[in-house]
Amino acid sequence: MKKIVFILGLLFLISCKKDEQIDRKIPDGNYTGTFQRELVWSDGDTANITMIFSSNKWSGTSDMVKYPALCKGTYSIVGDTIIFENECVWTAEFDWSLILAGKYLLKQTENTIEFTRDYRSVTADTYIDKYRITREH
Repeated sequence: MKKIVFILGLLFLISCKKDEQIDRKIPDGNYTGTFQRELVWSDGDTANITMIFSSNKWSGTSDMVKYPALCKGTYSIVGDTIIFENECVWTAEFDWSLILAGKYLLKQTENTIEFTRDYRSVTADTYIDKYRITREH
């Protein structure tokens, strides 16, 4: 009997882990909004951006050249983190930290999505990248 209870408990725990890792996605559609790199000592420029999400793929443009550096790629969501893969080739004449790639903190409501990356640390106060986009109807 103890073995059966143990096995059932183990199966329950395994099924819970799978639920946490179910692929979430952003609802397909066109999104418009802004990007801003907030510097510790001042606000950075604000760019108007457009992003398109379809399945787990994204593409985007900005009204400012390489601010941010958008193009296209894939994404995945795990918990409150969105991880962007950027499939484009980039030249070396700009700050590559502006390329939309890597892990960002995700906040999502019905039509609005915000994702941020905090570059501050204990040894350096630098900046936070903030994207805020809203789904077009």
